[in-house]
Amino acid sequence: MADQQEEEVNRLENVTLNIAVAGENGAGKSSFVNAVRDLKDTDEGAAPTGVTETTMEPTMYPHPTLPNVNLWDLPGVGGPDFKAENYMTDVKYQNFDFFIIVSAGRFMENDSMLANKIKENNKNVYFVRTKIDFDVTQEEKKGVTEEATLQKIRNNCHENLRTLGPPPVFLITSSNLERFDFPELVNTLERNLPNNKRDALVMSLPVYSQQCLDQKYNTFKKAVWAVAITSGAIAAAPVPGLSTACDIAMIASFLTKCYYSFGLNDKALERLSQRVNKPILAMVRGSALVRAIAEESSLATKVAARLGAAGVIETLCIFVPFAGNIAAAGISFVTTRSVLLEGVNELYSVAKRVIEMAEIN
Repeated sequence: MADQQEEEVNRLENVTLNIAVAGENGAGKSSFVNAVRDLKDTDEGAAPTGVTETTMEPTMYPHPTLPNVNLWDLPGVGGPDFKAENYMTDVKYQNFDFFIIVSAGRFMENDSMLANKIKENNKNVYFVRTKIDFDVTQEEKKGVTEEATLQKIRNNCHENLRTLGPPPVFLITSSNLERFDFPELVNTLERNLPNNKRDALVMSLPVYSQQCLDQKYNTFKKAVWAVAITSGAIAAAPVPGLSTACDIAMIASFLTKCYYSFGLNDKALERLSQRVNKPILAMVRGSALVRAIAEESSLATKVAARLGAAGVIETLCIFVPFAGNIAAAGISFVTTRSVLLEGVNELYSVAKRVIEMAEIN
């Protein structure tokens, strides 16, 4: 049991996920990398974008709040230094969990060749057609419906990739992930990833739907038990004050990860407020827990106050040999679990109101 819970904690803290984003020059790879990390192209840490090839070598872009999740912007297939036939070796394919091949128009012969190489090396590959919003807008000017435009693009993609099966192609726009096929892409990725990698993916993605938020919520609730059991194990050690200090650090770190994963940080909410033209940030700041996490320095104080009485009892218990250690472990487990669940539930409630205000389905 203890080993299983330690594995769960490690899953939250240490599991790495490396996603390779490849495709022809100018396909929108960098914008996709930025969107999945919930960054604008002009934000600090964003992958540079441009009309000419801006990616000259495999470049890692860590997630801004989950640094173990990395997106890699790969050079265009067929560029001067990355020929298609040697591409997999040149980019060190073995370092990546899966590949996403991106195109803003037709998928080309190099894309099919690369996909075959990826499959030969036992890696999963997914096709993403970007800039769909532009295509829809242009066709609507001609009187063509959105549904008809999407079907035409799908048919063209399947025709261009017919030698591969053809594989599913996901139509997206990096400027608004909740539109079109991004949710279907995420569902497909989750089905094909092992549990630990899947949880890392779920926690790292922007909140683009109620279903996405619910998945994050359930992932964090599962991890609460693991952190609480770890807290109990530490409390059994006969060192006065150690358990409380560790609990404060673990709880603060856990709730901060939840806060960012739920999209409740100022930068994410400012972008959303501007997009939907509603005062979402002001509403969120009505939560005392959200304010404490945003201010950082006050979060530890808030957690310490919540743990106060239990910490005193734990300290007294450890002076009673054996039985006292067991009692201290039980008190720490129950208290830590209670504080974490209260915090996760409050953050989820706030995030749910954000979705309702933004009218995200």
